[in-house]
Amino acid sequence: MKQIIAALLLALPAAPLFAASAGAPLAAPADQQLHKLMAEIGLKPTSVANAPVPGLLQVFTDRGLFFASNDGRYLIQGEVFDLKNKVHINEEVMKPMRQAGISKMTPSAIEFKAKNEKFVVTVFTDTDCGYCRKLHSEIEDYLDAGITIRYLAYPRGGENSQTFSTLESIWCSKDKQGAMSKAKSGSDVSVAKCDNNVAAQYHLGQSFGISGTPALVLPDGTLIPGYQPAEALAATLTQLAKR
Repeated sequence: MKQIIAALLLALPAAPLFAASAGAPLAAPADQQLHKLMAEIGLKPTSVANAPVPGLLQVFTDRGLFFASNDGRYLIQGEVFDLKNKVHINEEVMKPMRQAGISKMTPSAIEFKAKNEKFVVTVFTDTDCGYCRKLHSEIEDYLDAGITIRYLAYPRGGENSQTFSTLESIWCSKDKQGAMSKAKSGSDVSVAKCDNNVAAQYHLGQSFGISGTPALVLPDGTLIPGYQPAEALAATLTQLAKR
C-alpha cells in the first residue's frame, strides 16, 4: 500500500481537478482523469465525490476508502474525525456503502439463523483464523441472544490460497452450514466445485477496507474488526437500536 500511495503522489497532476460544493459528485472529465491515474498504479476507484471535509475528495476504491486533495496532488489513507461534532468521518461515509454492498451479497451468505431473531450481523470469515473458529464455536450463544450470523468469505491469504479453495468447497457444498462447521473445527472439507462468488465476497470485503478476520458488519453498516463475544455484541446492537 505504501508503494501505491507513493506512486499516486508522483502520478497525480498538480492542477486542480474540479471545483464544486461539498457533497457534490466529481465533474465527469475530472472523474475520468482520476480513474485513469489511479488505475495506472493499481487502484480501482468505484465512486468519487466531494468529502464532508472542505477541500477533500472521498474516493471509494477496491481497496477501501481514500481521501484526495481537490487539486489532485495528495492521496490520504487514514482516519478522519470531526472533533466539533464528535463524528468519525470514515465510518459515516462507509456505512451506507457497506449496507448497499452487503444487501447485494446477502443471497450468497451462509446463514445461521436465530429462532428469536432480534439482529442480523454479517461476518467476513476465514476458516483458518483462530478467532473466526472461536466465534463459530460459540455460535449457539449468538443464536440464543437473538443474533443471526451471516457468513461471507474473506480468505486472508488471497485467491491463490488453500483457504480460498476450502471456502469455495464450502459454498459449493450441499450442506453449507455443516461444511462451515466442519472447517471451523479444523476438519477437512470434501472438495466441491460449482459456480460461486467467493472471489466477489472477498473483493467486497477488500473494498470495505477489511484486512483481517473476523470482521463484523452491523445492521447500520458499522464495521467491528475482530471477535466479539455474544453478550458484548448483543449489548452493542441493543444500544445502536435505541439511537
